[in-house]
Amino acid sequence: MCGIAGLLSTADADLLSGHGAAMAATLDHRGPDDRGLWTDAQQGVALGHTRLAIVDLSASGHQPMPSAGGRYVIVFNGEIYNHLALRDRLAGVAWRGHSDTETILAACELWGIQTAVERCHGMFAMAVWDRHERCLTLARDRMGEKPLYWGWQGQGRDRAFLFASELKAIKAHPAFVGDIDRRALTSLLRHNYVPAPYSIYKGIEKLRPGTILRVSLADPKPTFTTYWSTAAVAHAGLASPLKASPAEVVDEVERVLGAAVRRQMMADVPLGAFLSGGIDSSTIVALMQAQSTRPIKTFTIGFHEAAYNEAPFAMDVARHLGTDHTELYVTPEQALAVIPRLPTLYDEPFSDSSQIPTFLVSQLARRHVTVSLSGDAGDELFAGYDRYRLTRAVWSKLSRVPMPLRRLAARGIQAMRPGVWDGVGRVLGGALPDRLRGQPLGDKLHKASAVFGADSELSLYLAMVSHWHDPAAVVIGGEEPPTGLTGLRPDLQGMSDIEQMMLLDTITYLPDDILVKVDRAAMGVSLETRVPFLDPEVVALAWRLPMDCKLRGDVSKWALRQVLYKHVPKTLIERPKMGFGVPIDHWLRGPLRDWAEALLDPARLARDGFFHAEPIRRKWAQHLSGEQNWQYYLWDILMFQAWHDENLGP
Repeated sequence: MCGIAGLLSTADADLLSGHGAAMAATLDHRGPDDRGLWTDAQQGVALGHTRLAIVDLSASGHQPMPSAGGRYVIVFNGEIYNHLALRDRLAGVAWRGHSDTETILAACELWGIQTAVERCHGMFAMAVWDRHERCLTLARDRMGEKPLYWGWQGQGRDRAFLFASELKAIKAHPAFVGDIDRRALTSLLRHNYVPAPYSIYKGIEKLRPGTILRVSLADPKPTFTTYWSTAAVAHAGLASPLKASPAEVVDEVERVLGAAVRRQMMADVPLGAFLSGGIDSSTIVALMQAQSTRPIKTFTIGFHEAAYNEAPFAMDVARHLGTDHTELYVTPEQALAVIPRLPTLYDEPFSDSSQIPTFLVSQLARRHVTVSLSGDAGDELFAGYDRYRLTRAVWSKLSRVPMPLRRLAARGIQAMRPGVWDGVGRVLGGALPDRLRGQPLGDKLHKASAVFGADSELSLYLAMVSHWHDPAAVVIGGEEPPTGLTGLRPDLQGMSDIEQMMLLDTITYLPDDILVKVDRAAMGVSLETRVPFLDPEVVALAWRLPMDCKLRGDVSKWALRQVLYKHVPKTLIERPKMGFGVPIDHWLRGPLRDWAEALLDPARLARDGFFHAEPIRRKWAQHLSGEQNWQYYLWDILMFQAWHDENLGP
């Protein structure tokens, strides 16, 4: 795990070297063990690297690294889990060390860059300079685990092509302009993240997962090649379903996932795992422990607020598996202290509030290990999200009701404050379904009313995954760009409703929210994270499984559960699903109130010129009064405002 940065420019040698060094210096947190710079002023290229040494800790792993034949120079961030298998196919190479970076370079020399990338299984972002062709190639891993930003900046002789793991490195170049993209800001309010290929800045984009970019000074318009398509893998899996009994399916899932876990346990440094006690992380830890001769180190963050605390469940799983378990109960003061760091950690506005506990558990793990495995992506691949079942159930009933009646019902619900509906819920008591008893009925009804206008199952799903439902009405001059959920949506023909939602989550929410959240939080403390569920063999298998091996009645992730039950008693696992969050709603009415009020001040909003103040102030007043819980809507605005202060000045 490392940081990479670089540029193409016609600047003289001193400037080229200085700019490359300045860009790399911003990424020391991603790679505190070593820093390197390679430049060729005649060819107009600089490559910078900061290293977190994981495999081959010696100087043989130093980057930027030239190939043995001298044609290629690489900067690489990530891990290639099959690199030893690739070495077996690269006969006759005189290896200098045992790093996967050297393996990639040898593969590039023998097979060419694209074939080398296609044969690499792992998480990565890389830049390869071809000294013969004077061409730069950028490549990003299949599922988007590792970040990579790119773009042309500046004018005339100062114009430069810039790339980096994080935006802060691109901002270090003097050609960087930094104009806010209001379309990206509008998307932030809908999704709580800026979706690829956009970034918060005009002219700077994220390279999409599974994509190769080529560019040169002679031919400055980038060309793109898609070497992996999750949608294509999904369609192929559905066209060739696994024909096996349920027991055989479970065995195959355990075999393939276990092999992925084994590959990802490769490291020359201490390794552990995050453990929440839920299905996904518990399965990963169980498979790790089954293949280890010593107790696996596991880490959990606990909260004193019972509604947010999974630590006791994680402890039960850890005791049963015999892991070397560490838990830390976090006070509200410790969690709140993370908030000022978020704008720097995340580099562009990002408002998934579980970023706070994610940083805290990463910080805890880094005290003991350098690499930590996680259970991310189990929900997307094995139908774990409640919204899949909920969307299907709601649409089956909603579609039968004429649109005028739906709109009338929505107005009726919204006419009564959530607190009044809560009172109705208490009166109804036992007449409500089990899942609604003791829950804040008003909030749930008000949120449900917002989706009554959906005209299709996909539009209902979009409403389900949205925060602000009309973000363009909040952002001054805002409009929504096409995204993977709208104008850039993949082919969904032949897929069931739930399969469509799973695929859309996998190509949008997973790389742009979940993986961003984990990468920035962990790299902020120089911790490498790995995601076994994203091994390409696991992804391919998941799409071949019959749906009833994922969602069986109301039981989600059925096959994963059966794998886990081989290692952990069912009684330790079966409980209502909890989110990995913190009580933002209460904090905004308490210790964060003054901070939020300053950021949401009407005069401040008017002066900045990004938001219409009235809808924001209305929600802020309703939230403070307890009339309604607008925590997610407000957190979107607050994270942008805090980011703006940190990066552009108040």
